[in-house]
Amino acid sequence: MWYISKMQMWIPVYVLLLYLLLKRYGWKGLGLAVFFVAMLLFITDFLAVHFVKSTVMRLRPSHQPDLAGQVNLVRDSFGNEYRGGKFGFFSNHASNYFGVAVFFFMLMKPMKFHFVVLLFLWVLVISYSRIYLGVHYPGDVIAGAVYGSFFGWLLGKLYLQFYNIKLAL
Repeated sequence: MWYISKMQMWIPVYVLLLYLLLKRYGWKGLGLAVFFVAMLLFITDFLAVHFVKSTVMRLRPSHQPDLAGQVNLVRDSFGNEYRGGKFGFFSNHASNYFGVAVFFFMLMKPMKFHFVVLLFLWVLVISYSRIYLGVHYPGDVIAGAVYGSFFGWLLGKLYLQFYNIKLAL
């Protein structure tokens, strides 16, 4: 689960998603999609950390004194216990990955059923890894998934409108 949570582990998936966008939208459409994904990640990651986590300030399970010894903690590559940052509401991994998955889904509709299943299984496994690592409660992951999905949907809609307007010009 330690490696599943690592962004670098999923580089082949990102390359595949970019390739599929390139095939459907061409280079200009891909560039526009990358810009929209950057905006999406700003919303789902930076804003969430600086406005939600720093406001709610709920300790992660790994930092909760009442749960000491009851939370599964794994060791990182250097042998240190991985605990994540101090606060955990909500899961940025879940918001980022669900946001990207929903955005991609919006741009690639219609998709074959098995591809949709694989896409969302991918983000579910990553989200579950955060609970397994003891750095999020299930509610953190659910809230992050809802937040990310909403903004993935919203920016997907905006991308499609903007792309269609550019095509009409």
